[in-house]
Amino acid sequence: MANNYFQFKQFLIKQDKCAMKVCTDSCLLGAYANVNGANTILDIGTGTGLLALMAAQRSHAQIDALEIDDLAAAQAKENITDSPWATRINLYHQSLQCFEQENKKFYDVILCNPPFYIASQKSPDQARNIAMHSHELSFEEIIRFCAKFLHETGKLYLLLPPSESLLFQKQALLAQLFLQKQLCLYTTPTGKHIRNILVFSRNPAASIPKVPLAIRNTDQTYTEDFIKLLQEYYLIF
Repeated sequence: MANNYFQFKQFLIKQDKCAMKVCTDSCLLGAYANVNGANTILDIGTGTGLLALMAAQRSHAQIDALEIDDLAAAQAKENITDSPWATRINLYHQSLQCFEQENKKFYDVILCNPPFYIASQKSPDQARNIAMHSHELSFEEIIRFCAKFLHETGKLYLLLPPSESLLFQKQALLAQLFLQKQLCLYTTPTGKHIRNILVFSRNPAASIPKVPLAIRNTDQTYTEDFIKLLQEYYLIF
């Protein structure tokens, strides 16, 4: 069973009310996103507030965080309020679809760990279903919002499994959001390809590097690449 909290170096994530707990791949997304120099950041589906807080630690940006689930929004508010960056993070307890109707801001960085199971069997836990299954937030809706509100030089950072990555990339291309690079996450150097971190912008890339990153070595110690990304956040490094 997951702990009720996760202690980072500069902030604490309480997660007892959230269906989706702190996980390694989401932490990698937060650490990998380049937020240096960003003035405006949006975290779509913030959950516990993890990505918003990770971004706040490494930037001076004003950050908006969206969360549709009642309990998760309450938990995110608690975690944000207790953090050193409460004055820079605005929590919106609403859907992306509703936020889209009201928003007038362009974002330098958009972060999203979206629901990605399209046709798989659902859990009896309704809150987990909302967090994991795309019936509440489709790829098309994420792409539509980003096509409207991503700054001309902005970046969208997204975490998806390999097969869903291809689907999202095809749909994003139709809206003229272009893949810039891809970080491929593996359990070990010879292990399973579990997730991709995709980076999109409004401008086509001359080449699209695909960089592998293994989380653990074959002896189950963390790899140097993993440690380098997470050392600003994890207490164990």
